[in-house]
Amino acid sequence: MNNEFLNELRKKTGTGFIFEKEPMKQHTTFRVGGPADVLVTPSAEELPEIVALCQKFGVPYYIVGNGSNLLVGDKGIRGVVIEMTSRMGDIVCEGETVIAGAGASLGRVAAKAAEEGLTGIEFAAGIPGTVGGAVVMNAGAYGGEMKDIITSVLVMDEFGEKKELSARELDFSYRHSCIPEKRYIVLRITMRLRKGCTDEIRAKMSELREMRISKQPLEYPSAGSTFKRPEGYFAGKLIMDAGLRGFQVGGAQVAEKHCGFVINKDNASAADIYRLMQEVTAKVEAEFGVTLEPEVKMLGEF
Repeated sequence: MNNEFLNELRKKTGTGFIFEKEPMKQHTTFRVGGPADVLVTPSAEELPEIVALCQKFGVPYYIVGNGSNLLVGDKGIRGVVIEMTSRMGDIVCEGETVIAGAGASLGRVAAKAAEEGLTGIEFAAGIPGTVGGAVVMNAGAYGGEMKDIITSVLVMDEFGEKKELSARELDFSYRHSCIPEKRYIVLRITMRLRKGCTDEIRAKMSELREMRISKQPLEYPSAGSTFKRPEGYFAGKLIMDAGLRGFQVGGAQVAEKHCGFVINKDNASAADIYRLMQEVTAKVEAEFGVTLEPEVKMLGEF
């Protein structure tokens, strides 16, 4: 990594928020991944300057949240990982409107909404991601999706220009928004919720939490649902019907509790997880003629 670049980066962020040769297994819920050349956790004010600096020096950069939907390769990431964290995680409630920074966790936002007696985001309370990442992939669970509550999103393009996009402009569909293809970076989201009863909201969140605990392999590191839901099917059922419950490659396994999850059961490598995903995809396609698409995003060198 260019020393001049690193010196400039330190000037913009301070040494407490820059980490060199940072193991990405500490920043992903799969708990795998080699070192990033540099990982930085910026404030909202620092972010445009960091992106501009990367472009000036020709250094590749990657935007991540809390790594809940990432599989990072064992050889790590060349360039700069910009991790949106609580430094960009302010949450403000104004009547039925909730405004949250991209780095705020969905759990914190749901808890704040409940505290304010606002309903509509209970479905997201147990999703282990940030609101920025949730908007990028239109995250959803238990019949709710981010598109149902988003009114607008403040983004920054690769030239540092900020723009407010309406929900319609974000082109939401199943696990999709236009943000990745247009290389936007989410800065802040605005949601419209509804007034409700705090006790009922918390009861609903508790009910959904218990459902997750009973049906999902939360005791193991994973990235949640590994594959997208194919139209007309359920990925987990296809994998189960293909006889792959408990199927293992190295330390990676198709969860016995829920076949839609690939888990890091026993010190898996990223290569183990990737190869297992490939073998599951091939087996399901051979058995049923259905091609599974990963919901997990691949990043880095494998």
